Amino acid sequence: MKFPASSSPRDGDELSQPRRPGAFGRTYDPDAFGRFAEAIARTLGTGRFLVIQTIIVGAWITLNAFAWQLRWDKYPFILLNLAFSTQAAYAAPLILLAQNRQDDRDRAQSQDDRDVNARTQADTEYLARELSSVRLTLADVVTADDLRQAVDRVGQALEDLNERLDELLPAPTAEDRPDDGTPA
Repeated sequence: MKFPASSSPRDGDELSQPRRPGAFGRTYDPDAFGRFAEAIARTLGTGRFLVIQTIIVGAWITLNAFAWQLRWDKYPFILLNLAFSTQAAYAAPLILLAQNRQDDRDRAQSQDDRDVNARTQADTEYLARELSSVRLTLADVVTADDLRQAVDRVGQALEDLNERLDELLPAPTAEDRPDDGTPA
């Protein structure tokens, strides 16, 4: 029997490659199962679930203890114990799976927080160094107050020098003045 070139004998599988594990080509999605486990864990961990379970167990015991015609689980309530055991057998691993997934998320979040903190610290140190260099640069810059004080010191020095010159030199007389009519 010959197969056409475009089709293969096993519904699209290539004979040169081994089959993937799983029954009939179905694959297992661990994230989907993990989300399901988290949904169950969130449901089992609520007060609403506990109240509903308490009401169901109370009704179960009441009907089986007092309704003689409806007794499907006689005392010691073996069927109820089996239901609790089954619930516990499935709930514990599902809750552990949900906790493990939460731990993985917390670990990833902690790593992200550490990375952000490291970047923030590096940025802060960089800004501190830049601020320090700006302060050092501004320490050498002359401000208006510095200029005003320097001008005041020069003016005071000129006044002192003028007073000393006045003390050393006698006051000009009429003979010392030039003849061109300009005051000396």
